[in-house]
Amino acid sequence: MSGAWIRADWAAPPNVIAGTTPRSREFDSLGIPGEPCWLNQVHGAAVVDAAQAGDRPDADASLTTDARHICVVRTADCLPVLICSSDGREVAAAHAGWRGLAAGVLEATVARMAHDAGDLMVWLGPAISQPAFEVGGEVRAAFVDQDAAANTCFVPNERGRWQADLYGLARRRLEAIGVRSVSGGGFCTFREKERFFSYRRNPDCGRMVSFIALEPLEKAGPDAI
Repeated sequence: MSGAWIRADWAAPPNVIAGTTPRSREFDSLGIPGEPCWLNQVHGAAVVDAAQAGDRPDADASLTTDARHICVVRTADCLPVLICSSDGREVAAAHAGWRGLAAGVLEATVARMAHDAGDLMVWLGPAISQPAFEVGGEVRAAFVDQDAAANTCFVPNERGRWQADLYGLARRRLEAIGVRSVSGGGFCTFREKERFFSYRRNPDCGRMVSFIALEPLEKAGPDAI
């Protein structure tokens, strides 16, 4: 099963199943056990419980402690953020484009989780990298007005605009709320055209699915947590 998707590269408990589909795979073909919690993603900060969400709620993150449900987000340049507790009992997934990050989707997700921020682990999935992510001054202002030191995540270019580090912005916000274990962030959806969809490269493209779920403990074994 792992050969069909990009496995999250982190030290999560063994009962946590997490990763991203490449552009060559459909999520439904992977055989991940559980019911996906599909969201109507609106670039905001709403978080839902996957077990109670219903049919495609307007939200950009979901969480669960129930192995019967899968937290999923769809992206094609925006940042998928997968979260689990260090004891392997709670997971979450957030859709974090620049608007969602600025709106506080990561802070809202962590605040909804039952575990303290210091007990959480995060994997940053495939997103657009800084050299490929040109933005205007209004995007930079959305972050710098909240956190002056976020200016380190923006580099001016010769067109009078900015190259934004989406991964760096996410790391800053996670660190500020006490999340210490953050992995991933080494992808570029724009440049890795054979692996990933990219809205910037082709607006009429598909979406990757990033997902996180809990394997039932009786299946994962006594050493799972």
